[in-house]
Amino acid sequence: MAVSYRNMQAFICVAESATFAEAAEKLHLTQPALSSSIKKMEEQLGGKLFSRSTRRVSLTPEGQTLLPKAKRLMNEWDEACHDMQNLFAMKQGKLTVSAMPSFAESRLPGLLNTYHSQFPNIRIRVLDVVMEATIENVISGNAELGFTFEPEIKDGLNYTPLFQDDFVAVVHPGHALEDVPSVPWTALLAYPFIAMNRGSAVRRWTEAAAQGRGKLNIIAETGQLGSVGQFISQKMGISVVPSLCTRQMTMKGLICKPIQNNPLSKSVGIIRSQRGGLSVAAEEFWALCIKCSKG
Repeated sequence: MAVSYRNMQAFICVAESATFAEAAEKLHLTQPALSSSIKKMEEQLGGKLFSRSTRRVSLTPEGQTLLPKAKRLMNEWDEACHDMQNLFAMKQGKLTVSAMPSFAESRLPGLLNTYHSQFPNIRIRVLDVVMEATIENVISGNAELGFTFEPEIKDGLNYTPLFQDDFVAVVHPGHALEDVPSVPWTALLAYPFIAMNRGSAVRRWTEAAAQGRGKLNIIAETGQLGSVGQFISQKMGISVVPSLCTRQMTMKGLICKPIQNNPLSKSVGIIRSQRGGLSVAAEEFWALCIKCSKG
């Protein structure tokens, strides 16, 4: 049978007092109740912890051996309880989120700034990786929350949409499509095209949108949307990217144009694992993101 917290506390108090009466007064207990606690603890451990006399109480050698260990255990337990109270009160803790780079560079900073202003003691970690890796981070538990386009397979995930993203055409200054109000999809097929790597969701969606309209003239492919912009800035070709990337592309001096009768409109949302619950820190951020998406 395990020694209770109360009995351990009684042992330490008696050890640091001259008499049972003094210890009982400190603990706000009657002497019989305190004596019963010590007796029960001695029975559990299998021997005497105190030598009693009419005037004072003192530790046995075994009691002297136990005292520093008991104090350490009590301190560790009190610290653990204090830490947990701080976690639940959001006075300390950590939050790890994963986000595809287009979201991490556009929407995420504002959300995290709002969150940090409310909970300044929560340490934030962001894993900005491609969509597929973001989903894996959440499933594996490397991140509690993720921001991504709606997964095609949601096994083990809860997905909540936040907004709709209409993809845009990206061209370099001086390109023939620079001045058109909106770009017909067929016009995108007439120029060299910079694509995401084969196997990525954006690549699959782009190729699916082209079906029935013609074939993309892919002359280069890359694993990052930022690199797509670098290729376009070198006037190697044009591309189609999520509108989340608009700021990133314009900072490179590129031009983003709406697409006529846009076949590429995808839901962007927040994901969490279906296994287990979220920490208090993650629950608060989840609620904030849902609230912000509703205006």
